[in-house]
Amino acid sequence: MAEAERIIGTPDIPDAEGTEGDEAEGRGGEAAPSRGARKIKVLFAVAVFAYIADLISKMIVVAKLEHHEPIELIGEWLQLSAIRNPGAAFGIGEAFTIIFTFIAATVIVVIARLARKLYSLPWAIALGLLLGGALGNLTDRIFRAPGAFQGAVVDFIAPAHFAVFNLADSAIVCGGILIVVLSFKGLDPDGTVHKD
Repeated sequence: MAEAERIIGTPDIPDAEGTEGDEAEGRGGEAAPSRGARKIKVLFAVAVFAYIADLISKMIVVAKLEHHEPIELIGEWLQLSAIRNPGAAFGIGEAFTIIFTFIAATVIVVIARLARKLYSLPWAIALGLLLGGALGNLTDRIFRAPGAFQGAVVDFIAPAHFAVFNLADSAIVCGGILIVVLSFKGLDPDGTVHKD
């Protein structure tokens, strides 16, 4: 039997490495972008969810809570209390509203550029949270009083002994923490893992 196979010959069957190489060279043109496109869709889906949740919550707060007494959720430990914050997240740097507006716009541009090289699902989620949060607060900066690019952000989540914040701030912080964890684990946005 072995002699017959030697004489007749067997078709070349690529090994596992050959198959991956063929996909990378042949179908890789389709496979890689489609895989990356899925991650970009996740990024924007997370961003849209975070943005809409922030936008709706602020609309409700402005309509129902502003100029009213705080609502106690957990006694004095957690309340809903509407305030206008001209500074950054958690009320930092109130005198630099226009600078924070510029920073938020820059973050959005950087994320949009980074998305082209995105092949990691955790990074897509992290960047989506950052993007949605940045867009949420940037919307306030552009459209709310006292004027364009100087608007005060609507904050309303008020834990005891802590700064008042909103859902956009929460998304930014969660996205930032996730990025730190991913970086600590050596996972890059393109899906590769490096070890220092």
